[in-house]
Amino acid sequence: MPLALALALGLWGTGRAVAFAAARPVWAVRSAVVLVPAGLMLFLGAWGIRRGDAVWRDEAVTYDMAHRSLPDLWATLQHIDVVHGLYYALMHCWFAVYDATLGDALGAVIGLRLPSVVAMTAAAAGVALLGWRLVGRRAGLCAGLTFALVPVVQQYAQEGRSYATVCALVVWASYLLVLAVEHAAAPARATARPGPHRALWPGYTALMLLACLLHEFASLALPAHGAAVVLARLPHRVRRTWALAAGTVVAGLAPLAVFSTRQAAQTSWLTWPDPIQLLTFAVLATFGALCARVPIRSRGPVGLRALGLALLLLPTFLLLLLSNVEPAYVDRYVLYYVVGFALLAGAALAQLLRPADEGGQTRGRRLRRLAGAAAVLLALLPVDVHLRSPDSRVDDVTAVAESVRRLSEPGDGLLFAPARRRVWAATRPRDFRGLRDLALHQSPVASRTLYGTEVSGDAIRDRMLASRRIVVAADPAGQPLDDSDQELAKRATLRGSFVVCRSTRVRGARITLYARVGGPGGAGRC
Repeated sequence: MPLALALALGLWGTGRAVAFAAARPVWAVRSAVVLVPAGLMLFLGAWGIRRGDAVWRDEAVTYDMAHRSLPDLWATLQHIDVVHGLYYALMHCWFAVYDATLGDALGAVIGLRLPSVVAMTAAAAGVALLGWRLVGRRAGLCAGLTFALVPVVQQYAQEGRSYATVCALVVWASYLLVLAVEHAAAPARATARPGPHRALWPGYTALMLLACLLHEFASLALPAHGAAVVLARLPHRVRRTWALAAGTVVAGLAPLAVFSTRQAAQTSWLTWPDPIQLLTFAVLATFGALCARVPIRSRGPVGLRALGLALLLLPTFLLLLLSNVEPAYVDRYVLYYVVGFALLAGAALAQLLRPADEGGQTRGRRLRRLAGAAAVLLALLPVDVHLRSPDSRVDDVTAVAESVRRLSEPGDGLLFAPARRRVWAATRPRDFRGLRDLALHQSPVASRTLYGTEVSGDAIRDRMLASRRIVVAADPAGQPLDDSDQELAKRATLRGSFVVCRSTRVRGARITLYARVGGPGGAGRC
């Protein structure tokens, strides 16, 4: 029902906004184009934002890092996760305000995700303005609404990670690029007038640099922008100005990129691209290419097809090429490719839904196209509902913590297998209170790491054998097993000296209670 209401309001609002804007000044047109998509994105971002208070492991890392002191955060970034360092620092500042004001009333989960909702709302507004600038107000409205309704956009609008913010920055950088190119390509007498245009190129450079510092793969938007500039056949001075701006961004990113190569082991978990993610991209790329075939007349020197196709295709293709050298492809790293799809689909949709007196369409043909668009929206309903459920992410940190609390008693031993799953305790440490982490050598904060450090395999075995009961929070069956000495010791000791008492499966994890055989407290006592 919420999504159906949102779609109905969105379709009604589009018609009303176009009618309102038709006879109003420029400021009213811009307001109508922006507010409808932004309002829809805000609604979809807020709908089900708690997701049953489920948090997945990457969000748990964000929560943990954002709640470390700035000196501890800085010390940690020297060893791990420097690519997300700026985002963690911004989230640290955000939580300092949020926890002191709204934290008790709204809860940590909303605080974790609210910045992403706001960022995606800004992105939807930017997409609408970009479509309006490139084609027209109806195309802008349709592009903004299309962007908001894409499931992957809604997914990352409700995650406490940097990807929504990066997407918003790339959108607004693209908008400033279009404005800057339009002004630079204007006649000399127009460029001579003083005005805010002088800040367009510096603004574009600043936004792109900020996006790249939040996530290095935002730099893959630069080739897309470059392709649009080249295809526009602009004067040499304009191309040179863009090249200078892009070079400044690359130079500003270079120190971070060089330093982050020391932490390349952090992405060792990446293998060949996930088939579902590739399928999502393939579907959007195919539909975007088909939409590009619809006759569309761009209004400025930067063509909508050039910018839309470049954003849609180039970043992902470049990341896939890089993955042939070293696995690096995850769709969220280049989430802004959806912007290209939204621009192309919005312009095509606006063209197909033109009133009969504008495009010569019969009423029956227009109704059939409206029915087809409505069918697509209804087909997305199950996907959008699923995105609001705890099962929509790879694991559920909240469910893990609750299961550990139910199975354990004060004084029980605790093991995380593998060690990086210690992040499951980051958001709800109270559920692990009273348990002894048998493998822990130094806590994550003390060791300046994400997951803490562990003692040797022999020491883990000795600690386990001295325990009567152990609760193990582990990956579910079928996942690859780590072959470190610590993980081998955990598995061998559990297999040879303990029996299973109870076990429960939650999203992305298996929580098992073991009892010692022939050790302290009796043989196999659960």
